[in-house]
Order: sequence, then C-alpha cells, then structure tokens
Amino acid sequence: MDVKAVAGFATVTRGLSLVLQAVLNAAIPDHDADAFRPPRTEEAMYLDNVVDWLFGGLSHWDAEHFLFIAEKGYLYEHNFAFFPLFPIVLRGFAEILLWPLSSWLSVRGRLLLAVALGNSALFLLSVIAFYALSRAVLQDRRLALLSSFLYCSTPANVFMTAGYSESLFAALTFGGLFLLEKGFTLRACLALSIATAARSNGLVNIGFLLYLPSLHAISLIRVYRATTKGHSKVLHYIWVILRLLLTSLFGTAVIALPFCAFQYYGYRTFCTPSTSLEQIHPALLSLGERRGYRVPDENGPPPLWCMRPLPLLYSHIQDVYWDVGFLRYFELRQIPNFILAMPMATLAIMAAYAYFQANPELCLRLGLWGTALEKPTPGFFNPKVFVYVVHSTVLLIFGTLCMHVQVLTRFMASSSPVPFWISAHLLLLNEPLLHRRKTSNPNVQLQTDPKNYCKHTPQNPILALLPHFKACSPTTQSILGYFLSYWILGLALHCNFLPWT
Repeated sequence: MDVKAVAGFATVTRGLSLVLQAVLNAAIPDHDADAFRPPRTEEAMYLDNVVDWLFGGLSHWDAEHFLFIAEKGYLYEHNFAFFPLFPIVLRGFAEILLWPLSSWLSVRGRLLLAVALGNSALFLLSVIAFYALSRAVLQDRRLALLSSFLYCSTPANVFMTAGYSESLFAALTFGGLFLLEKGFTLRACLALSIATAARSNGLVNIGFLLYLPSLHAISLIRVYRATTKGHSKVLHYIWVILRLLLTSLFGTAVIALPFCAFQYYGYRTFCTPSTSLEQIHPALLSLGERRGYRVPDENGPPPLWCMRPLPLLYSHIQDVYWDVGFLRYFELRQIPNFILAMPMATLAIMAAYAYFQANPELCLRLGLWGTALEKPTPGFFNPKVFVYVVHSTVLLIFGTLCMHVQVLTRFMASSSPVPFWISAHLLLLNEPLLHRRKTSNPNVQLQTDPKNYCKHTPQNPILALLPHFKACSPTTQSILGYFLSYWILGLALHCNFLPWT
C-alpha cells in the first residue's frame, strides 16, 4: 500500500504540473530567447493548435532538440549533445500508441502529446523505483516513504514533465540500482546500460557496479575464512576474486557500450558522411547556415575534430557549442546561476558532512569493512548509504567545476536519491509536528503519528505539514519552501522561455 500511496501522490503532481504549465504558458508571454527553434516543415493538422496550446510549454529550451531529433533525426552537429533513447521512445510512442490520431495530428503534434503522456508515465515508474531503492538501502520504511513523497515534489519538477530525458533516466537508474542492491547483477547492468543511452552521466553508474559487487565479494571472503580450511579456502578466494573481475569488466563494457556506439555513429555521420546538401530540406539548411549549425556533407571537408587522436563528438560539442569546461563558469556574471544551484549543493554538502560525522571509521575504510557493517543502523546513516553519498559528492564536484552550474538541480535530482534522503532525514530529525510529542504550540497538532506509517493507507506528511507551515521548524520551512518554490517557479519560467535551472 505504500507504493500505491506514493504513486497516487505522483499522479496528482503530474496532473497539477500539466494543468499549471498550460495556465502559466497562456498567462505569461513567451520571452524572446536565443534558443533552438527549427522551422516547421510539416503542414499543421486539425488538432495541432489545441495540443500546442495545452502542452506547448513542454517543448521549450532543450526539449525542442529532443522533439526535433525524434521527428527529423540527427541533422545538426550540436544535436548530438542529446542522447538517442528519449527521442526513440517519443517516436515509438507517437507512431504506435498515438497512431490512431494521425488523421488529426501531425508528427510534431503527436510527439508533443507523447511528451505529456510519456513523461508522466515515466515519472511514475521512477517514483516506484525510487521507493523500492530507498527501502532496500535505508532499511527504514518511514524514511523511505517520506523521501519518496519529497521526490514527487522534486525541485526539478519541470524537467521531469517537459520534453527532457530526466524522468526516463531516473526510472532506469533507480531501477537498475535497486536490482543491483538485490543481487540481480545482469539485469542491473542492462538497466544501467540503457540509462547511458539516455544521458551521458549514466557512465558514472559504473562506480556502483564496481563497488557493490566488491562489497559482496569481501563479505564472501569473510565467510569462507571462518567456515573453510586449507586448500579449499584458497580456491574459494580465487573464485570470488575471478568472478569479481569478470563481473566488473563485463558490467563496465555493457554500461559504456551505448555511449561508445553513439560516438561512433556521430563520427560516421560527420567524418565519413553519406549525405549531400541536396537531401536536406531547404528551410532546415537555411537555418543551419544562419546559425552556424554544421550539417553532414559528403562533398565538403570533414570537421577538425575528426582529425583528433580520440575524435569524440560529444566533447567537441560541449566545448564549442555550450562552452562547457573546467572552471569556465566561474565568472561574476554567473553569480545568479550559482545562487540558483546553491540549495541543491547545500543538501549534497550536508549529506556528505553528516554521514562522515556519524561514520568516520566507515568512511575512512571506504565502507568496505568496520564495526558499522556488523551492526548496521537503519536510516540515513546505514552503511549501505555510503556509496550513494560518495556518488552524490562526485556529481556535486563535477557539476560545480565543469558544467553550467544551474543544471545542478536537475542533474542531481534525476541521478541521485541522496538529496531526498537527507531532506527526509532532516525533517524527521527536526520537525516536532511529525512526532507524537507536544510542540511549542499545543494548539497545532498534526493528524499524523508514527503508527500511521504502519497502517494500510499511510498519510502524506508533506500535505499534512503544509497547512501548518508557519508553525513548522525553520528546517522544515527551508526544505519545503525550496522544494515547492522551485516546483512552481520552474513551471512559470521554463515554460515561457525564461532562464531557469
């Protein structure tokens, strides 16, 4: 029933998001942003204007790239910054499930409808995977449930709703990590491999595949050391180590395969092209000439990046088109973007600091051995959480130093459960209204108590706290204020081509 409660709340947040983005998009004029806006080369059909009015706010900024790729394929060089899985899912949704609407909606219209319906479904899957992973790692039902409710109210909400790959990536990543926690290594490798076809930072998940089987191998060696003797003990050690090496090599190769294949496809497209300019629609060719977008041309010279020893198109695009690189964003004019990213960065820093303070010995031993492993404590300080805190910290450091820092909010919210775990941990630690004990204001009491978490229909503590927001602790006000303000502001700003995270 916990899953039903979380999925129900996620469904409500998806419905509210779709309604609010339509209202806000209609009420606020679109900003004239310098964004990718390709011309429409297909004649509009009967219901296209209706779908565009309802869901047009979901097609702005990077969403336009995904929609364009789903409709036209990878035409421009900078389109290769966006990985292929999400466009494939959109096109499949539009051509198969929405095919009955082809007489009333153009391909573009069906793709936009696929964004609204598909990302809502994918977000529900990510919520279910998130809750399952939280239960498996935290081993604390109450904390897992509160974390999942917070995830439904994610600060990256607009990117989970709009035509971005975040919901798809989160569903595959959290699902893959849950399978890995349960020991289904092969299935986990498959899920995490597919996730890499959605976003490049799926490569970072290789760390989980190297760490968790290593932890299992060490525990097996401990068992064999205590239960076997002589020659058989050595054979057991050799088998465990050999299996670990094979698993690590195979898993790394499987997870990295989509990234490598996509880079090879980009190399073949531009370095050994088989397309001439005459095959490209004139309007799209004209846009490329005006904006400096390179298109493949079998009669033209190859781009300079093709001559590099390691011709990675993705690195070239990030460098040339997005100016992404080490410390490149550290400029005075980017201070507002650092402020936008500060709440998510603060949560990640607090998670790392609190975990190290609670488990210094475990952290210094990389979570591989220690007394904490023998008597694990349920909750955020569980030894199982160690690798997730390390993963979150790595994402934070890389995102701050090497990326457009405002992206940190959606980058971490779709890749790591830690920001939601630490938020729920802080709420349970600092909010008296979530406990049975009396608060400083005896007239303000919630209908919640710990017993509710053991009933068949657990109450949503987020909804229970909101009516008493002013009576909540400063910690609760800060966390809920951050989640809800970003949830709403993202819809208002992003859906009208205004700068956001």
